[in-house]
Amino acid sequence: MDIAVSYHETVTKLQGLDLPGKGPFDRLGWFALLDNPLFVQAERGGEQVILPLQVGPSGLSSLTNWFSFTWRPLGSSDCLLRAIARDLRRRAYLLDLAPIPEEDGSASRLETAFRKAGWLVFRQQCDENHVLRVDGRSFAEYWAMRPGKMRTTLKRKAKKVEVEILDRFDEAAWADYQAVYAESWKPDEERADILEGFARTEGEAGRIRLGIARAPGGNPVAAQFWTVENGTAYIHKLAHIEAAKPLSAGTTLSAALFERVIDTDRVELVDFGTGADPYKRDWMELNRPRYRLTCLDWRQLAAWPAIGRALIRHLAPHNRPS
Repeated sequence: MDIAVSYHETVTKLQGLDLPGKGPFDRLGWFALLDNPLFVQAERGGEQVILPLQVGPSGLSSLTNWFSFTWRPLGSSDCLLRAIARDLRRRAYLLDLAPIPEEDGSASRLETAFRKAGWLVFRQQCDENHVLRVDGRSFAEYWAMRPGKMRTTLKRKAKKVEVEILDRFDEAAWADYQAVYAESWKPDEERADILEGFARTEGEAGRIRLGIARAPGGNPVAAQFWTVENGTAYIHKLAHIEAAKPLSAGTTLSAALFERVIDTDRVELVDFGTGADPYKRDWMELNRPRYRLTCLDWRQLAAWPAIGRALIRHLAPHNRPS
């Protein structure tokens, strides 16, 4: 039976497809929030694979934004994935794909598929992902293994703030989150509407864990946005007001959310997203790489300058095998 490859600029024609995702960034509802999508679909019989891409000025890239933890193909057929890779040579000379996990084999699957389809593929680590494997521990057992300074801080400061954790989207609580973020050390969020749209969807599904810490008097001083699904808790956003830093509200709120997802939600993994922030090491115990694949079609002259740049990066001393 022949493989059919098609291209879609919206998720409309893909709605209702049985595409079991591994997390929040594998759902069509998430991709529907993002700009300039191009969904490449390969199907044969009842089997299908979808590659969610984004159209940009210099070619195609993975359909992500600053908020994405991961990106990977939807569907498990390597044959269909290779068919997509072959067909894409008619549409682009360059694909920039990231951030791709490898613990599930996604990076190797994509690299193999595009190489076999005739692309030059350059692979490099682009980010890191801090996670905690709960391994059946209670929160008390987990907390006993945290750094002494952090445990002492919680013991001294926990009663200085009041913590609320919601498992639904709440307008007032979201306004508190926005107020905290606006007064925090963090830069303004690009496309905050995407984050809010995602939060509303997660709230409707009962996956949201929205935490607010309030100082005496009721003013919000720290806020965190988590979600829980399929045995994993995802830490999406966190912030605290700098002026209230002596209260250590961020530590107190984090500890309360960890206790909630470990003891009540019974998660097996806590995922702190991407980034090399030093404070994540205090809470997490494992660091996983995230990869970028640069795929170039050497048959097209437009790809040659990019191939030259990629070769120079690949041959740089820090990239050479020891």
